[in-house]
Amino acid sequence: MAYKITDACVACGTCAGACPMDAIAEVDGKYEINEGVCVSCGSCAGECPMDAIVEE
Repeated sequence: MAYKITDACVACGTCAGACPMDAIAEVDGKYEINEGVCVSCGSCAGECPMDAIVEE
């Protein structure tokens, strides 16, 4: 199951630091998950202080 960063994201960067695959990057002031690199481990969702990362 893939993950997605919602509009609740405040661009704190916590998710990018938590991702073991480096699948999250800042693009135009917001964070996005590269679906081709993401292994759906959920580490990012568990660390997000805004609960802005959800399963698709």
